[in-house]
Amino acid sequence: MNIVFLGTSSGVPTKTRNVTGIAVREEKGSGWYLIDCGEGTQHQILHTNLSANSLQAIFITHIHGDHCYGLPGILASAGMSGRKEPLKIIAPSGVKEWVEATQQHTQLYLPFALEFIGSDDLPSVDFRNVRVETEALSHRVPSYAYSFTEKDINPSLDVEKLALHGIPRGPLWGQLKKGQDIEHNGKLLSSNDYLLYDKHPRKMIIAGDNDQPERLSQFSHGANVLVHEATYTKEIAEKAGNSYGHSYAEQVAEFAQRTNIPNLVLTHFSPRYQSNPNASPSIEDIYQEAKACYSGRLYLANDLDEYQLNKSGELKKV
Repeated sequence: MNIVFLGTSSGVPTKTRNVTGIAVREEKGSGWYLIDCGEGTQHQILHTNLSANSLQAIFITHIHGDHCYGLPGILASAGMSGRKEPLKIIAPSGVKEWVEATQQHTQLYLPFALEFIGSDDLPSVDFRNVRVETEALSHRVPSYAYSFTEKDINPSLDVEKLALHGIPRGPLWGQLKKGQDIEHNGKLLSSNDYLLYDKHPRKMIIAGDNDQPERLSQFSHGANVLVHEATYTKEIAEKAGNSYGHSYAEQVAEFAQRTNIPNLVLTHFSPRYQSNPNASPSIEDIYQEAKACYSGRLYLANDLDEYQLNKSGELKKV
């Protein structure tokens, strides 16, 4: 499971950072998922070996332009590259209507079907190798986090628990073994509650804009990696009155420390933070503020950085 940062700036691009776009790459094969698609994302993809034909789904965290203005362009490029397979788009309300209006008014023909799934319903979506779940965040508009949890780790059934809950042997056991939720005696039962793992499935969370990291307290249970915005340092956030609905470095780092998340990647930095550590304010200020209260593996993302989450749950830069 790899993460590729296609854009790490908030609001507007800079000379060294594009606006938000993140790719999650499957460990096996060429399949990948795109989380957010700011303007210019398709240009950033040209600097990678990611293929539009291997794209499994697009997830939009919220409707602000620096997270979605690149969507029509990447869809058009996928069509021109010969994609035929249907494409899922998991997004908040409004994105479906906007994309369909763009298709109509710009005569954008796509040789593949789009399947829209509303993130406002907090769906979970299963793919061949991962399950993706959704959690609501706090921002000026509805904003969401998506978790990616691996599936292909061959769990065994908790036979004692199944017997205790009166779930009969047969097809229901088979469905649970495959990671499918079931209905029994009028109740929806989660497969995760009846599976035993020799090793814990790897899980990473990619969060959209959010001024309350604690919203992820339950959602982050068992997570190996949290990717979260740190738009500001505490000083500047307090001066702004935090009216923009963003987090600052100390706030996110304290949450990750408190919830025992072993790997934290900060991104979505305000353009005011310069790359020169001797300048003020500097991106180094964000790092030092977070490092002061977080003891895990801490990274500040740069455009086109790639990180690998290994089988031991350690995140390392490739």
